Amino acid sequence: MVKANILFVEDSKTQGAKTKDFLEKSGYAVTWVMDGMSVFRLAKTRGFDVMLLDRVLPDMDGNKVCRWLKQNEDTKGIQIIMLTAMGATTEKVEGLEAGADDYLPKLYDEAELNARVYAALRTKALRDELSKANRELKELLAKVEALSATDPLTGLFNRRRFTEVLESEYRKASRYETPLSCMMIDIDHFKAVNDTYGHAVGDTVIKDVALIIQRGIRDIDTACRWGGEEFVVLSPMTTKEHAMQPALRILTSVSGHVFSSMGDKKTTISIGVADLSCTGIDSADKMVQTADKALYEAKEKGRNRVETAM
Repeated sequence: MVKANILFVEDSKTQGAKTKDFLEKSGYAVTWVMDGMSVFRLAKTRGFDVMLLDRVLPDMDGNKVCRWLKQNEDTKGIQIIMLTAMGATTEKVEGLEAGADDYLPKLYDEAELNARVYAALRTKALRDELSKANRELKELLAKVEALSATDPLTGLFNRRRFTEVLESEYRKASRYETPLSCMMIDIDHFKAVNDTYGHAVGDTVIKDVALIIQRGIRDIDTACRWGGEEFVVLSPMTTKEHAMQPALRILTSVSGHVFSSMGDKKTTISIGVADLSCTGIDSADKMVQTADKALYEAKEKGRNRVETAM
């Protein structure tokens, strides 16, 4: 076991010197202080494994020190063994209720002290391992959740996750009567890209367009790869008139972008925009459908343009 770091809190010079000497000879690194305020100054900065805490200190009650340590995020992991000359059960109960992990009456046998310290270290090691395992599990679950919510090619939300956001934002906008807009985006003549350059190049073009879309919207907007070469963007607190600005910005950025994977050739997109004020929208799905109809109109009118639904 790596040398353990012990904070020893004892106001008796005779008892303190004797115990400190014994613990150091047993292989522990020991810091000895004689009052509660010293504990407050040291505990958060020195990374102690175990604390031997005298129940009665010259400046405060040891239970108060124990309670503070156990309530503090940086020190709650320290294993606290309360030391006391008082043998009453009520004193032990008060210490344990304050958060002490163990209790050792004075004058203690050195062999028992060593056994208690070792047991405390073993408990701390198990708790640390469990805490590490829990952190790793949370990180893994977060990664799994992220993977289940995102499109693997573009990193944008996938359709399933977008639908969840859409339903939530639609309910919110309907309840508070606030604007909500949606734009459907499709890469023009994308089949020709795949046929001419291959699907690997097609994937690169999709990724480039996704990045342009992501850069062209706000942090509160939600972008999604709807399927194939089609994307959708949801913009809370935005009317279709105000959504035209980012739509035109994205349209211009894509048409001016040089796609190196296609030998520096260019491509365009078409965009349809709708909001809650459009005719016949009484559900989240219908808003997307209405934006999709506006997109179809943009295609019919020659592509590389934005059309808004009525």
